[in-house]
Formats: sequence, structure tokens, C-alpha cells
Amino acid sequence: MNLSSTITDNIAELLAKIIEFTERRHQILMHNIEAVETPGFVPGDLDVAEFADLITEAVSEHVRSRRLLLRDSENVKFGPGGNFETIPIVDDYAKWLFENDTEKYLKLQIDKLCENLVNKRTAVEMLDGKQR
Repeated sequence: MNLSSTITDNIAELLAKIIEFTERRHQILMHNIEAVETPGFVPGDLDVAEFADLITEAVSEHVRSRRLLLRDSENVKFGPGGNFETIPIVDDYAKWLFENDTEKYLKLQIDKLCENLVNKRTAVEMLDGKQR
């Protein structure tokens, strides 16, 4: 893991990052569905577990010191001014389904979209509550 990090004092910024992550993931998952008829297509995703670990670490730091410490990882890079980069990964299981069972492939993508929507809605509700 890269030792580069960004420090912020605003928990709302963390929620905004979760919302942005879910929006980016939504785009990738929709592209996976749209490309279902494209021979040789390789489905992607964002590394949700990696992002969740970074957020968990940031929240733990916030509990300890009342600040957020956002560390870079292999596929998520935090930059100045609240910017961050997400690097899509190949979804090997989805790739296998894409090549072998289109119906299950599409169901997997829809299930991921649903999970992603729940995560986004949760972050939006928390952010709305914080801003009230």
C-alpha cells in the first residue's frame, strides 16, 4: 500500500467520496450491461473491498483523533482539494459468466447495481442528516 495520504477534518467530505465512488461504479456496471453483445468484452468493476477498507481506516482515525486520514491504495488515489482517482479492475468472475452464461452475467451486474444504489442512498441520507 502506498504511504501517501491526505488529511481532512470534515466527515462530510468522506461521505461525498462514498457518493462519488458509487456514481463511478454505477457507470462501469452500466457499461458492463451495455456491452453484453460485444464479443471479447472484458467486464470491469471498482474494488469495493479496497475502498471500504480505506474508508474504515479513515473513520477509525477520525474516532481516535477527530481528523480523517485518507491513504492511497493500489486502485484508489487521494489527491489535494478532495479529488481522488479510482482505477477499475477486471472482474474475473463476471468475465467468466460473460463468456459462459449471459443470463447469470446480467443478473450479477443488476445485483451489483442494486447493492451500489443502497450504498449511495445510505451515504446521501447520512450527508443530508449531517447538513441539517
